[in-house]
Amino acid sequence: MAYKKTLTLAAGLLATGIAGAAQAQTLRIMQYIDAPHFDVQRTTWGPGGSIGNMTQSTLVAMDWDGKKALPYLAKSWDISPDGRTYTFKLRDDVTFCSGKKFTADDVVYSFNRLKSPEIKGPFAWRAGDIKGLRAIDPYTVAYELNEPYSDLLLQLTMFSANIVNKETVEALGKDYGTKGIDGTGPWCLVSWQPRTETIMRRNEAYKWGPSMFSNPGPVKFERLSIKIMPEDSARVAAMLSGQFDFTASFPSAFIPQAKASPILNVEKIDSNFQMLYYGYKITRPMVSDVRVREAMNIAINRAQIVTGVLLGNADASVTYTSPTSLDYDPKTATIIKEDVGRAIKLLDEAGWKLGSDGIREKDGVKLAPKVYVTGGGNSVKVGEAIQGFLRKVGIDWRIQVWDSTIAPVKMAEQDYEIWSVTVPYLSAGDLMSLYFDSTNIPSPNRMNWKDAETDKWLGLAKAALNPGDKALNFGLVQEKVTREHLWMPVANINLYVVTNKKLKNARGHPMYAIGFYKGLDFTP
Repeated sequence: MAYKKTLTLAAGLLATGIAGAAQAQTLRIMQYIDAPHFDVQRTTWGPGGSIGNMTQSTLVAMDWDGKKALPYLAKSWDISPDGRTYTFKLRDDVTFCSGKKFTADDVVYSFNRLKSPEIKGPFAWRAGDIKGLRAIDPYTVAYELNEPYSDLLLQLTMFSANIVNKETVEALGKDYGTKGIDGTGPWCLVSWQPRTETIMRRNEAYKWGPSMFSNPGPVKFERLSIKIMPEDSARVAAMLSGQFDFTASFPSAFIPQAKASPILNVEKIDSNFQMLYYGYKITRPMVSDVRVREAMNIAINRAQIVTGVLLGNADASVTYTSPTSLDYDPKTATIIKEDVGRAIKLLDEAGWKLGSDGIREKDGVKLAPKVYVTGGGNSVKVGEAIQGFLRKVGIDWRIQVWDSTIAPVKMAEQDYEIWSVTVPYLSAGDLMSLYFDSTNIPSPNRMNWKDAETDKWLGLAKAALNPGDKALNFGLVQEKVTREHLWMPVANINLYVVTNKKLKNARGHPMYAIGFYKGLDFTP
C-alpha cells in the first residue's frame, strides 16, 4: 500500500545518510520519557500525544493562550442554536503522509473509532456525548451530540481528536501505533526505537498549518530526531554542550544554569497548568478510610518540598487546580490544612497504632502502602520527601519506580494503593471531568471513585449553556472530591522550554505540557 511504500522510502533515505547537508537540517529534540505506543486514541500520556501532534492533525488547533480554538483541518464551522450540532467545513487540499486524500469520511471514522468499545479511549469523553457523525459531502461533516457541550471546540484541539487513516489502522491491526502511523501533520514517522529515539521526516506536501504560525508549511527542517534521556544530569549536560536544539524536559532544578548559559534560551509558558499529585485507590483497604487519606494529606510540608526539592520551580498547592484556572472554586483552599498533630489523631482514631518499629499497624497489617511512580520526573524525588514526612507519623510509603514505557501497564494492574503523575489540564472543569467521572473507571479515574452526585454535577456543568451554571456545578465537584481526600495535591508545576540560541523562532506551546506542538516556524 502507499503508506508502506512511503515509510520504506523514508527509512531507506535515512539509512543511506541522505548527505551531510541533510544532516545539518535535523531538528534535535530531547525528552526524559518515551511513550508505550503512538496510537493517540488509546493513551493519556504526553509523549504519545506529542508524536500525534507532530504527525497528525485535528479539526481545530489550540492557540498560544491555551484557551482558544482556531481553524485547522476544519476551515469553518456552525453551531446549532441548541448547541447539539456542529457542522464543520473541511479543507480540500489535505493529504496524509501516505499520499491518501483527506475527506469527511476520515473524520467520521476517527471519531467512531475513538468512541468504540474496542478502543476504550481514555480521552473519548473529550469528544462529548456523541450521537453520531455524518459526511454530508466529501468536505462537510455534521457532528451531533446528545447533550450540548460548551467546551467541545477546545477539547477537540487535544491529541485524542487527531484524525487517523482507516487504511493504515486496519492494515496494521494490533501493531498500529508501534509499527507505524499515518497522519496529515507536518512530520511523517520514519522509525522508532523504544526508550531510545524516534525519527521523522518532513511532510513535503504539508501547507495547511493553522493561522497561529507565520509559516503554513512545510516545516523548515528535513528531519526530526527525538532522543530519550531519563537521567537529569545527562539532559543538562547535553543541552549545555549544544547537542540538542529543544527540550521541555530540562530539570527544573537546573533552570538557573540554563538561563546563565550563553548558548541557551529559557521560556516559561504562563498559560500552562500542571498538577503534581498522588492519588488514592480508595477500593484498597489500606486507604479506604478518609481519615487515613486526610492524615497523609496534612502531615506533609508542601512549602519545604517546593523549596527544597523543586527549588522554587512550582507553587505549593492544597487545591486540585490552580487558582488562576477557569472554573476554579476558591472554597477548596480551606479544606486541606497542614497539621501534623491532627494527622496523628486521625490515624489513632482510625485504629492504626504505632508498632515497636515506629510504623503503624492494624489487624496485623503494617500501614505501608505501595506507591507507583514513573521514573524520570518529579514524582520520584517528591515522593521520597513525602516518605520522610510520613514516617514521622508512622506511615511507611513503599515507592516503586517504573519506566515510562511500562508504567501504564503496571498501573492498569491495580495492585497498589497510591500512584503519582503530573497531570496537565485546560481548566478546573477539564480536570474534574477527566478524573472523577465514574465512566472513566479504571483509568484515568484510578481512585475508583463512583459517586452519583459527582456524576450529576459533572453532567450539568458540561451541558451548561451559560458560564455561571458551569462554574457552579464544577465547583460542587471540586469541593466534594477535595473533602473526600481522593488526592494528595502537592504543587502546580511550572513548564519551561529550553532551546539552543541557534534555533530561531522557537516558541513553547501549552498543549498538555508537551511544549512542542508543530514546529512550523522553527528555523535553523
